[in-house]
Amino acid sequence: MLGAVLLVILLFFVSQPILNNLQKEHKWLKAGLLNQMYWYHMFFGLVYWAYAQVNRSDSIMYFRSYEHYKNWFDAFVPGTLFIEWINYPFAKWLGFNYDMMMFLSTWVGFWGFVYFYCFMKENLRFNPKFEGWDAITIFMFLPNMHFWTASLGKGAYIFAGLGFLTYGLSWPQKRIFLILLGSFICYMIRPHILFAVLIGMGVGFVLGREKVPLYQKYAVVVFAIGMSIYVYEDLLVFLGYDPNNVIQSFEEETSLNAQRLQSAGSAVDMSNYNLPMKLFTFWFRPLFIDSPNALGIVVSIENALYIYMFSRILKKSFIDYIRIAPAMVKMAGVVFISISISMTFVMSNLGIIIRQKSQIMYFMLFVIVAFMDWEKTNRIKKRAEIYNRIVEEERRKRELAEAAI
Repeated sequence: MLGAVLLVILLFFVSQPILNNLQKEHKWLKAGLLNQMYWYHMFFGLVYWAYAQVNRSDSIMYFRSYEHYKNWFDAFVPGTLFIEWINYPFAKWLGFNYDMMMFLSTWVGFWGFVYFYCFMKENLRFNPKFEGWDAITIFMFLPNMHFWTASLGKGAYIFAGLGFLTYGLSWPQKRIFLILLGSFICYMIRPHILFAVLIGMGVGFVLGREKVPLYQKYAVVVFAIGMSIYVYEDLLVFLGYDPNNVIQSFEEETSLNAQRLQSAGSAVDMSNYNLPMKLFTFWFRPLFIDSPNALGIVVSIENALYIYMFSRILKKSFIDYIRIAPAMVKMAGVVFISISISMTFVMSNLGIIIRQKSQIMYFMLFVIVAFMDWEKTNRIKKRAEIYNRIVEEERRKRELAEAAI
């Protein structure tokens, strides 16, 4: 464990130049807050490490995987093996033990929070408040989000990849490296998530309110169609579907996955749920009645916050906002909805649901706070209009009074 402690300290100092560069680019960024987030996330790395000592964890399998490969690139394929490919040089050549690999992955997960935080902040005009507290800061410290992104496994890496990619897409011209890095990580771990982000980017870019030259919009559409055709068959094979009989193989694979997940414990029989109920279960359960232990109680509190935040958009003005929303808001909405729908057909175990939804909940939260930001902007505009009207009326009264004299 001493090696892990020294590694955590070393990684803290390695992080400082990157955080300082981000602070130079974003004057509103508080490096002190991100440093607090670093230690907070490392605490959850310790929590997960302790959890893995008494519960079954795939992290042990990922760590020991290097023993089964003769060459490093034997594991360089999309999916679970990619994590084993990342693990190989550290465990095989640098002599990292299990504890060190756990906290190295925790560090990777930390960067997902950094870049999601920067993405949200730079795309909002105001700081939306939750009971007087900065809402985005609260989102960045939600315990369940940190727990499932703080261990050696796919969760930390896919979350970081999404953070890189989403932040990069906010300013593609300046952040090509982050877009490529995030796309690479997402593709190698979960190609369908990258596929959803690319579709969301295309939809957002075309339908966003930004004034974009028509040729650029057509270029994005052509690119999205081309990428869809290019990865379609490989994506179906990766997901276990027959490209020649997609519907039947999807139904068979969905039924099989549901049986596997239900047999794993914490099962929820979603086979007879309609789509709205499936989505509610995926987004907001477990609730307190589903929570048999302390972890479930913590998750239920977090889910109650999600329900409250979701209730903020249940109004007609949200539809008006979505019509004129910026490209990044529409992208986030498409990514969240499309991935949610696809996952509801294969998830029926609350433990898996809790883990998987942590990868995409920030997209929903961003759409909500962007809507709150728009509402606040409109309120300020209306107050300014009322104030200007009052000032104008007072001016006219003075002019009439002076003319009467």
